[in-house]
Amino acid sequence: MLTDLGSDESKKRAAIDLLKNHDEVRDDALKEYTRLACLLLKMPICFVSVMDDEKQYIKSAQNVAVTETRLSEAFCVSTLEQGKTFICADTARHPDFRHFQAVTEAPFVRFYAGCPLNTQDGVSVGTLCLLDTQPRTLSAEQVGIFETLAGLVSGFLASWHAVGYIDIVTLLPNRQRMLKDIAVSAQSTFKLVIIDCIDMPFAYEMARSLGMTAVENLLRDMAVQLQTRLQIPAQLYAVAVGRFAWFTTAEEGATLEDIAQRLRGIQARINPEVPLDLDIHIGDSGPCDNTMTPVEILRRAVSALHEAISHEHRFMTFDATLDNRKKNDFSLLTGLRKALQEDNGLYLVYQPKVSLVTGLVTGVEALLRWKHPEHGEVLPGLFIPLVERTSLMRELTAWVIDHAIAQLSLWRDRGISLPVSVNLAASDFSRPDFADELEQKMRDAGLTPALLGVECLETEKMLESPAALHGLEMLKLRGFKISLDDFGSGYSNINYLRQIPMDIIKLDRSIVSNIASDKASRIIVRNVIRLLKQLDYVVLAEGVEDDQTVDILRGLGCDEVQGYVYARPLRPRDFEAWCHAKNHHPAKPSI
Repeated sequence: MLTDLGSDESKKRAAIDLLKNHDEVRDDALKEYTRLACLLLKMPICFVSVMDDEKQYIKSAQNVAVTETRLSEAFCVSTLEQGKTFICADTARHPDFRHFQAVTEAPFVRFYAGCPLNTQDGVSVGTLCLLDTQPRTLSAEQVGIFETLAGLVSGFLASWHAVGYIDIVTLLPNRQRMLKDIAVSAQSTFKLVIIDCIDMPFAYEMARSLGMTAVENLLRDMAVQLQTRLQIPAQLYAVAVGRFAWFTTAEEGATLEDIAQRLRGIQARINPEVPLDLDIHIGDSGPCDNTMTPVEILRRAVSALHEAISHEHRFMTFDATLDNRKKNDFSLLTGLRKALQEDNGLYLVYQPKVSLVTGLVTGVEALLRWKHPEHGEVLPGLFIPLVERTSLMRELTAWVIDHAIAQLSLWRDRGISLPVSVNLAASDFSRPDFADELEQKMRDAGLTPALLGVECLETEKMLESPAALHGLEMLKLRGFKISLDDFGSGYSNINYLRQIPMDIIKLDRSIVSNIASDKASRIIVRNVIRLLKQLDYVVLAEGVEDDQTVDILRGLGCDEVQGYVYARPLRPRDFEAWCHAKNHHPAKPSI
């Protein structure tokens, strides 16, 4: 609300700044009031006036082209000085007005009436004004109508301010008000500090269990506790649910570490009996000035806050390097969406799998590649982790599957019948219709499911998702071959070998790369292969780069090998030529 302006000069100044600045929705509504005043009072000119220390600003005017004037030429100064309705029947006879430019030059303003626009506590923030080019008087009834209209305008402005610029729960100024205040700030250099007080999923759970009243009580108490602990001279803003902000200058001297220390152990209450420890994270925008837009300043502070949250730090300052990296990530996602929509730039390459028993090619793994129009070849390791966190992952998976199936069909027509495997995430298997859709795509192409292998990434997520495990079971029942990728890296694998319905185990390069030079590595791999063979899995070693490692793996009982020792990932035509040569000159068989 527009309240307490009489006791707070800075608050009054900020309110006037808001009123004099352009706001299309507000000003269009005010024009209806000024139009109504002209109709009811049969006046040619009406406008709303706002004044600061230097000028009068004419807002929402009827039949006035001027937008501002000096205070020395403003009729409304007299209205505000008297603090009540002021009427001048003939400005040419008024000792203060008769020399005004508006009176002496066409169209010769000869009548003026002004009524203060007062807040609930009696502070004038503007005037409602009437002008005419002829001297005239107003009847008591007309004065009553005029004052009633001024009261309606005052009420509208109070409601506009409350609804548009006040957080209805905490009654603090909201994000929109903060952005407006940034725009009119006179400070040359400042920082915007944002505090996040509560984990939103927890807040939603609280609302679900205790109702929104409990959450609102908590938010109100948060605001009180922050103001008590921080003791900041600046205005506190409620910028989102559980997030608060304020401006600080270098002169104030409080560092983020100081702020975090003041807030250590802070609690807020759901009700008088139930306190809750607040999970505080803080971000600041870094030094900003009036050359930057309010939206950019807020974005920087939010970027720093999110970095603090994601890295589990108490506080962080905006970092331009990290920010540019995030912008590049977003640019990649935008570019990838366009590449999918236009089917342009994405392509598959195929890395052969070779039998250590026969020396023949047993299949290929389809690997995604992206030739970006500006950045050239972008490695999957750069864009796949970004996509996995978005709904774009489903579209990308569908693209890979569709193009792999199309390639299978093309190779079948050329007399090549080799299974192709694709890499899928836990989210893919979790879809209840995924197995049916995949089988139908293969059937539509005239292919059997056994020709499409499925390689499981994110093994830990698979085990945490009953839906994903069920999806794998459905794929296996339909005849798809299931591979477990990257066995031996990161998360321990031995304990869940029977939890996932697999056909092939792929040994990660990290456990096979040193077997030629390290006895301990060789012993580990030998025993891993022996265990897997006893459990009836096909064992494939990936990332193999030299003949010596191939020979050792063959001797240890490994079934298949994939790696640069045989071929890098190849384009379809290159693979066809390589495959033809390889199958005519296979590697030496098992001894």
